[in-house]
This record gives sequence, structure tokens and C-alpha cells, in this order.
Amino acid sequence: MPTLSNARRNAAAAGHTDALDSGSGAGKIRVYSGSKPAGPDTAITSQVLLGEFTLADPAFTAGATGVRDLDATPVLTTVGLAAGEAAWYRALSSDNVAHFDGPVTAVGGGGELQMHTTTVSVGLDLALPAGSLTQPA
Repeated sequence: MPTLSNARRNAAAAGHTDALDSGSGAGKIRVYSGSKPAGPDTAITSQVLLGEFTLADPAFTAGATGVRDLDATPVLTTVGLAAGEAAWYRALSSDNVAHFDGPVTAVGGGGELQMHTTTVSVGLDLALPAGSLTQPA
């Protein structure tokens, strides 16, 4: 695998995150329990949808050194749709095209998406104060 310049890393990260804005409206992030599938082309099976966040449009800020941060100002909120432990997310355009998956942790846990709590209950308010996508060198 080649080592990328910062310009190529920024362009690649922008390509990934800009895809979420490619639909007719704002993209979304769906949070699931269970094991993360092989990738966004793999169907959801036994995983449970715990919540769905509607993103800002555009969803991510301009990046540097291959990192693009989720625009979470104000903090993105939703309510729990089912009970479970949030483990991973799927990012989709508004037209429900899946673009990428990644890990979810509580704030400070190092996940690409960080929620105030990963323990979800039906009707519980959920907050997504931070998220990022990093294109490796």
C-alpha cells in the first residue's frame, strides 16, 4: 500500500464524508448493537437498530492531515428505538445508500463516533457530541 501525501489523504477523506451529503437531504448515522458486518455492502442481519441521528448538511467539517470531524454543533440528538449496547454505526446518505461503518464508544473511549452513553433504552435521549473519519497515510 502506498504512503499518501496529506493532500491525497484530505481528498480521500473528503470523498468518503461528502458521499453522505450526496442525497436529496441530510445524511444519517444509524447506531446498532451486535457485531459489525464486514462492510457497508453487507446486509444487516441480527443486529438491532438502536437509534438514528440526522446529520448536519454538510455532515463533516473541512479536514486536515486526513481527518474530517463530524459537524456536531449543536450536539446531534435522537431517542432510543430499542434497548441494547451501542457497538457500531452505519453512515448513509439521505437516500439510504450505505457508505461506511465504524465503531461506537462512550465519550473518551476512542471510537470514531462517541456517544454520551452506549447503553440505550427505548425512548432514552441519545447524544452524539463527537465523531471523525481518518484516512490513514
